Amino acid sequence: MTHVPQLIVDLSLILTMAGVITLIFKKLKQPIVLGYILAGLLVGPNFHLFPTITDIKTIEIWAEIGVIFLLFNLGLEFSFKKLVKVGNTAAITGLFEVSMMLATGFITGQLLGWSKTDSLFLGGIIAISSTTIIFRAFDELGMKTQQFTRVVLGILVIEDLAAVLLMVLLSTLSISQQFAGIEMLQSICKLFFFLTIWFLGGIFVFPTLLRRYRQLMNDESVLITSVALCFGMVFLVTQAGFSAALGAFIMGSILAETTHAEKIEHLLKPLKDLFGAVFFISVGMLINPTLLIQYAVPTAILVLVVVFGKTFFVTLGAVISGQPLKKSLQSGMSLSQIGEFSFIIANLGLALKVTSNFLYPIAVGVSVITTFTTPYMMKASEPLYEWLEKVLPEKWRLYLNRYSTSTETIGQTTHWNSILKSYAQTIILNSVVVIGIVLAASRQLADELHAFIPETFITNSVLFVITFLLVSPFLWALVFKRSNRKAYSAIWLSRKYSRGPLLLLELSRVLIAIILMGFLLNSFFATPTALSVAGGIMVLGFAIFYQRLQQFYSKIEDRFLQNLNARQLEGSGKSKRILLPWDAHFAFLEVSADSNLIGKTLQELKIREHFGINVVLIERGSSTIHLPRPTEVLYPCDRIEVIGTDDQLDDFRVHVEVSTNGDIYMAHEDSIVLERIEVRNEYNIRGKSIRNSGIREKTQGMIVGLERNGERILNPDSSMIIENLDVLWIAGDRDLIKEFIKHKTADSSEEVATEIG
Repeated sequence: MTHVPQLIVDLSLILTMAGVITLIFKKLKQPIVLGYILAGLLVGPNFHLFPTITDIKTIEIWAEIGVIFLLFNLGLEFSFKKLVKVGNTAAITGLFEVSMMLATGFITGQLLGWSKTDSLFLGGIIAISSTTIIFRAFDELGMKTQQFTRVVLGILVIEDLAAVLLMVLLSTLSISQQFAGIEMLQSICKLFFFLTIWFLGGIFVFPTLLRRYRQLMNDESVLITSVALCFGMVFLVTQAGFSAALGAFIMGSILAETTHAEKIEHLLKPLKDLFGAVFFISVGMLINPTLLIQYAVPTAILVLVVVFGKTFFVTLGAVISGQPLKKSLQSGMSLSQIGEFSFIIANLGLALKVTSNFLYPIAVGVSVITTFTTPYMMKASEPLYEWLEKVLPEKWRLYLNRYSTSTETIGQTTHWNSILKSYAQTIILNSVVVIGIVLAASRQLADELHAFIPETFITNSVLFVITFLLVSPFLWALVFKRSNRKAYSAIWLSRKYSRGPLLLLELSRVLIAIILMGFLLNSFFATPTALSVAGGIMVLGFAIFYQRLQQFYSKIEDRFLQNLNARQLEGSGKSKRILLPWDAHFAFLEVSADSNLIGKTLQELKIREHFGINVVLIERGSSTIHLPRPTEVLYPCDRIEVIGTDDQLDDFRVHVEVSTNGDIYMAHEDSIVLERIEVRNEYNIRGKSIRNSGIREKTQGMIVGLERNGERILNPDSSMIIENLDVLWIAGDRDLIKEFIKHKTADSSEEVATEIG
């Protein structure tokens, strides 16, 4: 009789149980993650009704691989550019909520009499919401097109990044058992340094390789290469003292900027699902029902802390960031649960053997309960808002409305902001690259060389020359690169007193470069020698090779930017940036084959008259129609982008019959934007009707909103006269709107001159 390894027996048991439970949970329309946890509980060592897993250690290894694939996939969906685009609202709200929930969790743990480590991990466990559960609830409740979902999705991006950083910091603190602020700061600086190095190097190298060998990359080779890169980064990151999950996340975020990102994500899905299932099953296997019963009271307390704490802090953070109370409350109540990251953080504590055994089942219990409450919290958000509207004092409501309105103003970026931002990027990024190259050469390369050749002045000199050649382009950029020449010239010519700060900025760049040059020399030679020679070598080298360094750095920068923007450039023309006034917002809807809109022109449908909605874009196959004319006909499978309120969109969607593919379309940057113009006395459009103002012709856009004396008018009538101090919201071509804003006073002057003549 052939002997079957115990691992195969255990795998067959857990996957069979998982398959059965999954079917049941799908039938009941419940999250599959909870089914996996239940399957793990049933086959785990703490439940003896069914056959029990014996080789738990091996299953834990598989579960760790599952975490790696989950974080790798999260990185593919993440993208650092997406982090930049989430906006101030999501950034402020997400950081505020995570910070407050961390503190709340720690305080709650201390009040329950738990250790500091348990309390710290508890804060991390309850700080992160569940992306999977929220997406499913949005889909089931038909909320995907509502305006607040964009805020929620942005906050989830911030939370995902915070979760990864939390895992690193919690690991560091748990191992050192130190809570000193200096050590925490050192860990954060070390993490920032390595993240920058890995991201810059990864973006420069890997997309180039994938693009160069693109013709040779079939599905099999893409999958194998991406998984190999993932585990390679996991190895590098663990060697640097960080967690394997961080390495997987970093490589995923690097590959997210490549043109292969969607294909990798698609090919990786079966692996992610398989190993992810094993991970969640292992979560269930570690649950001790006895501990769940024993700690039922703390579990109930933490459920209340999560539900009310996250609702309150997200709502407060969103209000602080300038969102209306309704949208803030809807966002807060949507995020009132914990999920997959909570399991990972709880499992991390067990793996490091720094948390108590009861914390893990409590985290699972809280997650299960809050998962079931999430849809009800989402449904209750609007009735709760209506109740608050009735009970809140009039002064409070007016203040909140004024505060929200004031933050909607599109701020103008000053020249100083642009200069400081560009200088900070130049100094930080190039300094990190220089330090990284010097450390790699003076430690790794030098150690390898000295293992074969004794350390002498000559060998150190050779290493120094090689390292200097590698860092010289970045030192050149640190001293000479000026990325925002227009802003620099404007400041220099505007006021004589502005030149002093600019000169100080230039001097600071030179001093930093000299310090880095001294650091390079000090890594290979004695300190006095380094300090005396640093400035001379740098000046001499830059004087001789200035042009070559400039050209070489430009090539490096062009390659990096090309790799960074490759995915965006390939998909340009199908997305756009939005700025949202009031409750009106953009949403994509798909015209189904049996819609009653098919075959009719926009003029015949009278969508604006019947629903109060404007159609701003139609996607038809590979073509895109911006701001379609009234004579444009709708066809099956057209994707139309409209602007309206949540209620208007809900009414209109019934007639359009949106595709149920579960996609939530996020707007990015393209040519069509929503811009705000405040009418002044000198503007030539003042006193004219909207129809005769020429705005549609000059901007290829439409006025979708008007503010007058505190009153907001959505979709104003074309016969309305534009008055002084009116605020117009125009959806149209970005460049044409900018040109219109630039010349609106000049045109007025010409008209006045004509009238006088």
